[in-house]
Amino acid sequence: MTGAQLIERVRGLAASGERVVVGIAGCPGAGKSTLAGWLAEHLTSAGLPAVWVPMDGFHLADVELERLGRLRRKGAMDTFDAHGYLALLHRLRAETGTVVYAPSFDREIEQPIAGAIPVPPAARVVVSEGNYLLADDGAWRRVRGAMTEVWYAEIDDRLRLDRLTRRHVQFGKTPSQAARWVAEVDEPNAAAIRTTRDRADLLINPDTLSPSPRP
Repeated sequence: MTGAQLIERVRGLAASGERVVVGIAGCPGAGKSTLAGWLAEHLTSAGLPAVWVPMDGFHLADVELERLGRLRRKGAMDTFDAHGYLALLHRLRAETGTVVYAPSFDREIEQPIAGAIPVPPAARVVVSEGNYLLADDGAWRRVRGAMTEVWYAEIDDRLRLDRLTRRHVQFGKTPSQAARWVAEVDEPNAAAIRTTRDRADLLINPDTLSPSPRP
């Protein structure tokens, strides 16, 4: 599907007048953020105001992960506030007459930042990306129903792993630490995420829509 077709698809979803929430799932490093940013930017340019709200804003803070004994596998399904994310999705669909504030995630400090993303009443579309949007565990199974559609981003696995490793290095890990994290944390998560692929409404290669993602 071309970029223009994606824009027209979302236009059709928004024709009802209700706010549309498009989710983008996929394995770590698959280009979800690239696709989400591309989609929000091009929808807004096409006259359909859109805001990008990442699921990563619902990472539990490191201090809580340490308390729970989960810090060394940060990024796994149970290291997020799934119920909080679900509640935000319901608010974004229902509260269209006021600004709804969403959290972001700062990769420089690897921590969520509360109230960082304003979603104004004028926003017709919210684009949200994250690993577990199609999962069928606990609160996650209700996330899919809170979204209008969920798409699945995927690229060649060798390219994905290379970009993912370089991204970890970019944000502070040594090459050996990055390689170990990818093997011991990211890839077990990716194996679980792949099992949700068939639940997506669309399968998309983000590299066909925009310049190659930055690491």
